[in-house]
Amino acid sequence: MAKATVREAEAYNMLVKGFHPPRQVARNFIKAYMVGGSICVVGQIILDYLVAKGVPFVQASSMTSSTMVFLGALLTGLGIYDEIGRFAGMGSALPITGFANSIVSPAMEFKREGFVLGVSARMFQIAGPVLVYGALSSIIVSILKVFVF
Repeated sequence: MAKATVREAEAYNMLVKGFHPPRQVARNFIKAYMVGGSICVVGQIILDYLVAKGVPFVQASSMTSSTMVFLGALLTGLGIYDEIGRFAGMGSALPITGFANSIVSPAMEFKREGFVLGVSARMFQIAGPVLVYGALSSIIVSILKVFVF
């Protein structure tokens, strides 16, 4: 078989490019921005409500984060968050609710394998490296703060 010439390769690339639909960058950006912003607005409403009820800001912040993670996990369990993700892309993955989705989705996918080998083993398949490196870096920073600074 003869090697393809540069012209043949260019012609092939042009042919292939004609079959790909154009990327809708502006539309995708707007959808991601609107959905991600909406998720953040929900979090801000929860935070403002808690602060208005007299909860100290630091505790209200923690409660808001926990609530948003719960809502992300609940919506993933109901199959709603996956639809939001298909529509918004990174706009749904970037907020803290996306973190909950990244933990719950693999666990749900492997639930038929049982609790230990399925759900528990696969739960941290995606988010596990983030948790490990986050914990490791916090330990290193703590050690440096105590002994160096």
